[in-house]
Amino acid sequence: MARYTGPVCRLCRRERTKLFLKGERCLTDRCPVERRGRVPGQHWAKRPRETDYLFQLREKQKARRVYGVMEVQFRNYYKKAQRLKGRTGENLLRLLESRLDNVVYRAGFTSSRKQARQAVCHGHITVNGRKVNVASYQVKVGDTVAIAPKSRDIAIFKEAIEKFQRETVPWLKVDANKMEAVVVDQPAGECIDVPIRDEMIVELYSR
Repeated sequence: MARYTGPVCRLCRRERTKLFLKGERCLTDRCPVERRGRVPGQHWAKRPRETDYLFQLREKQKARRVYGVMEVQFRNYYKKAQRLKGRTGENLLRLLESRLDNVVYRAGFTSSRKQARQAVCHGHITVNGRKVNVASYQVKVGDTVAIAPKSRDIAIFKEAIEKFQRETVPWLKVDANKMEAVVVDQPAGECIDVPIRDEMIVELYSR
């Protein structure tokens, strides 16, 4: 399973915006985006010429890094979004939001998507009472995502639920006491916490 293993704060600095990849640290003054405003790389490096292609590429990279998917996987999501009815950009964001690791993060069971992906892969998450260890599993309306009964005493889940507070998305009905969330509607593009211009991603792949 391919995944990025480098420093995640470097990704936020490259996109010049907070991607909330490190959970609670992103909300403190220790966030490198606020402490070091420049992009990573050699000092005094010449900035690239700003073109339409550059802006489109940065939007695609931002979306990839927010949801933690590799290039081939992201392109497959785009191809699937093209085959669905409706706007391709909205369909793409809906597919990404419906990933199991993202749902675990949105429900507030973990402090970051990376932590949520690890929880899923280690078998700590169930869907409709059955253990699912595939982070890219697509949840559907009516599914119940919960922390497995044997895993509910793990410290990271308790700390995330008790300490790390975030806005609950309208398409999830979360019960913190039972450590479960029910998908009550399809996720919408405006529910993401980082502004991603999906139309620019579509323009990039349409070149």
